[in-house]
Amino acid sequence: MTRAGLSSVARVLAGLSLAALVGGTAAGPAPFDAVHWRQVFARPDHTPNPPDNPATPEKVALGAKLFEDKRLSGTGDVSCASCHQAELSFSDGVPTHMGLDGLPLDRRTPPLWNMAWGLSWFWDGRAPSIEAQAGGPIENAREMAGNLDRAVSTLAADPQMARAFAKAFPDNPMVTRANLTKAIAAFERTLVSPETRFDRWVTGDDKALEPDEFAGLKLFVGKGACVSCHQGWRFTDEAFHDIGLPGDDLGRGKVLGVRAADHAFKTPSLRERVWTAPYMHNGSLATFEDVVNHYADGVVSRPTLSADLPRNFTLTATERAQLVAFLNTLSSEDPPRATSLPARTMSVGVSAEAVATSTVGQKDRKFSPRAILLKVGEVLRIVNDDTRVHNVRIEGPGLSYNSDGQNPGDTVTIGFDRPGHFEAICGIHPEMRLSVDVAPRK
Repeated sequence: MTRAGLSSVARVLAGLSLAALVGGTAAGPAPFDAVHWRQVFARPDHTPNPPDNPATPEKVALGAKLFEDKRLSGTGDVSCASCHQAELSFSDGVPTHMGLDGLPLDRRTPPLWNMAWGLSWFWDGRAPSIEAQAGGPIENAREMAGNLDRAVSTLAADPQMARAFAKAFPDNPMVTRANLTKAIAAFERTLVSPETRFDRWVTGDDKALEPDEFAGLKLFVGKGACVSCHQGWRFTDEAFHDIGLPGDDLGRGKVLGVRAADHAFKTPSLRERVWTAPYMHNGSLATFEDVVNHYADGVVSRPTLSADLPRNFTLTATERAQLVAFLNTLSSEDPPRATSLPARTMSVGVSAEAVATSTVGQKDRKFSPRAILLKVGEVLRIVNDDTRVHNVRIEGPGLSYNSDGQNPGDTVTIGFDRPGHFEAICGIHPEMRLSVDVAPRK
């Protein structure tokens, strides 16, 4: 038999094996094979990089700066980070982002975790590489309305940026379109979602999942057949499926010019999805419960429905809750922060560079110390030395401040121009409390 023939047979056997593990036989469902599924969902030991754009610390650092640089937009007030917000798993928390024309965009802002393992990008797969994807939103008239050639000229005139490009691309130390998108792509490849409780189960910890979560896992790979499309450690087959959502968007079918692919969209990864609601390409499903209910009894019937979509099955209320419980285990307990993102400094009442009189940490969801005594004119710096995203809200005489999401490594610097008692809390973890007493300066 030829190599092609053997490959074809192997694919058929693999498909039959998955079908047997998912659906079982007429005699009943297949028993849960923990060893098999631990192998299927095992995380890789390295992040892939293309040979024509290997990652370097200098290139990643440049890409992280460009990701937040508003000069890439035509209006000068929008960056990649405007929609891909780190504290929301690099999405934006709304069904569809508002375009620059004042109308909602056609599709949901996708999260960016684990892009390095992708085969195509965008909901309809029209970008063949992360580099191609990086330039798309910049020059989209409704998203960033930028012009890469103009952006290149602007950045080249900035001495600091010119030096950063030279360090990132020593073999071609120029600010170019190609180097710009390569830097952003190199940064985006570093966005690897952290391990969760489910990964502890994968590596052998049987106690990592609660009973309902484990029951949800068995439904996910069994009766619910979710694993037919949500495969591997990222929980995506990188394929395009019509899953029966209402709407006129033709998705992959329009890209290919193939009617059989109409209404088909890329299977999204399920990693860190707790932080990316609402769901689906159009943001039409608000919660995990809505997603499970859609597959159970909300699918719109049409000829292009995916052959991998489970049919004719029912889920009890308990089973639906168990599936949701399992889906939650694929996300961190707090929004994770990519270590490749540069730390930010926020301030109120004083410049961010002001020398701090006292410093407070936030490790383990605790302000440390929990009480501070200062004098008028002195400066407090609050450092997020935790693994979680925090937020600083402080109230007192003449001061009412609410910081942005404070990611690990970020600092908030506060100046006090009058005496009094001030209370600070974390808006995300309200049990965190900090008391600040400011005495008059004699």
